[in-house]
Amino acid sequence: MNQEIRANLLRVIDEDGKQIGVLSKEEALRLANEKDLDLVEISPEAKPPVVKIVDWGKFNYQKTKSLQKNKKSNKILEIKQIRLGLKISDNDLQIKVKKSLKFLETGHKVKFIIIYKGREQAHKELGFKLAEKIINIFGADVGIDQNPILAGRQLSFVLKNNKKISTNNKESI
Repeated sequence: MNQEIRANLLRVIDEDGKQIGVLSKEEALRLANEKDLDLVEISPEAKPPVVKIVDWGKFNYQKTKSLQKNKKSNKILEIKQIRLGLKISDNDLQIKVKKSLKFLETGHKVKFIIIYKGREQAHKELGFKLAEKIINIFGADVGIDQNPILAGRQLSFVLKNNKKISTNNKESI
C-alpha cells in the first residue's frame, strides 16, 4: 500500500475500475494523493504489478464483509451416527430410519453402527444382512459412501443423500 509498493512501473486502475495505464510509482502516488485516496497493490505477481486507487478503509471493510459472507454460506457437513443392536425389532428399525432420513434431508451423512453383543459375534453374517436391509429400505435416493466394514464388535457403513428424498418414499417406510 502506498509507499510500501516496490515496483517502479505499475498498471494503474482508478476508483471507478477504469484502466489508466502503465505509470511510474511516483505518478501513481501523485494521482492517489490528488484524490485523497490510497494506492493499493491488487495483483503483485502480474507484470507490471496491478495497483488500484481506492479508499483503503472502505476497500478493507468490503473485503472482510465478503469473506464473512463466504464463510457463512459454507455449510459444515457432519456425520450423524445411528447405533443399532443386531436384535432390533422392525418398528424400532423404522424409527431409526425415519430419524436418519431427517439427517439426510438436511445434507448430513449418516453412519450406521451395528453392535455385536456376546454370542452374536459367532453370526457376523446377520449384521451384513441387517445392513443390506437398511440400504434397501432407502432405495436409490441414498448412496453408499462407505460399504459395510466389520471392525471388532461393530459393523459400520455410511450413507449419503444422492438427491432430494421424495415424500412418497417416507410413506412407504
